[in-house]
Amino acid sequence: MIALLRGAVAHLEPGRVVLDVGGVGYLVRVPSGVRLGGVGTEIVLHTHLAVREDAMDLYGFPGVGDRDLFQLLLSVSGVGPKLALAAVDTLGADGIRAAVIAEDVTGLTAIPGVGKKGAQRLVLELRSKVGMLPSSSPAGNGLPTAAAADDPRSEARQALSALGYGAAEVEHALRGVPADEPAEVQIRGALRGLG
Repeated sequence: MIALLRGAVAHLEPGRVVLDVGGVGYLVRVPSGVRLGGVGTEIVLHTHLAVREDAMDLYGFPGVGDRDLFQLLLSVSGVGPKLALAAVDTLGADGIRAAVIAEDVTGLTAIPGVGKKGAQRLVLELRSKVGMLPSSSPAGNGLPTAAAADDPRSEARQALSALGYGAAEVEHALRGVPADEPAEVQIRGALRGLG
């Protein structure tokens, strides 16, 4: 498996980059929202090699957390690399974590190619694995922050923010939920207040 590539950007187009590594150009599919710099920029991509009968495709991510999320999504039945890439691109780790915890089927249907049944399957199959979902940290390394791990209220705030709610909305919604409850309970309670 090719787990990491370090090299210069040789060609860029939406959703794809050709990375020159030691004179060999690797075509890597990337989330369309990722900023990689211009041609000639030295970058590092954490990769996943998807092997099929008729093709081998590399999928690359700037952080380990996004790659791990991508691989976890591939474990869900009916989710292939293109759909997993769209999920990472659309919601990111925090958004997917929050949607699964809150069982927010509607939020998951924001992913292109995911309907109501697909979103229900994502919730069902990822619910038990939600602790394995990487969380984005301020440093962007995909590791959970110490504050989020120790403070359920902070984790609930992060998850609700990742779903697109503003800070004022989040604080107002969390006022009606006891702070000593687990993050999952706080998120569900806040979403009931918001929706």
